[in-house]
Amino acid sequence: MLPATLAPFPPERRPALAGVAAATGWQWRALRDDDLPWLLPLYASTREEELRSVPWPDAAKRQFLAQQFVAQHQHYQSRHPRAHYLAILREGQPVGRFYVDEDGEEDLIVDISLLPSSRGTGIGTAVIGCQQQACAAQGRALRLHVMQHNHAALRLYQRMGFVATSAAAGELYLPMRWEPVHRPLS
Repeated sequence: MLPATLAPFPPERRPALAGVAAATGWQWRALRDDDLPWLLPLYASTREEELRSVPWPDAAKRQFLAQQFVAQHQHYQSRHPRAHYLAILREGQPVGRFYVDEDGEEDLIVDISLLPSSRGTGIGTAVIGCQQQACAAQGRALRLHVMQHNHAALRLYQRMGFVATSAAAGELYLPMRWEPVHRPLS
């Protein structure tokens, strides 16, 4: 269902979170082109609730989701060519993806998605927490955008110290930002 000519993932580089993720119960590795087959159902799972009320046949929904996945993949690759595209692993098996761009003035979580069976288990909190630790060590802020109707994700980000920065009325995504706490040296 995926075209053979999707943009390849960039070469593996060591993300900043690599130094803090050792004892968290999850692992990561760079995504490879042979990961695309499990990334499509992962993406589809993030849109299930949204499409539940759409009166299309299942085949039409699958085709739509495949097209949307390809468009998102191509967009991320062109907009964030030097981002880290990581598979989140638990016990060696992929349970999600984490895309983080560390090239700007601030780090940007481009995307974090978990399979339904891994949501609410603390993995997302651990992954984001590791990125926050890596940012804090470098004195950098961390940004992300969350769909305004994704209340569970919004609550998670707020619990983790992210603050909404601004959003125009009617916008689909809410920009949020986290800054490390700077404590004076004693």
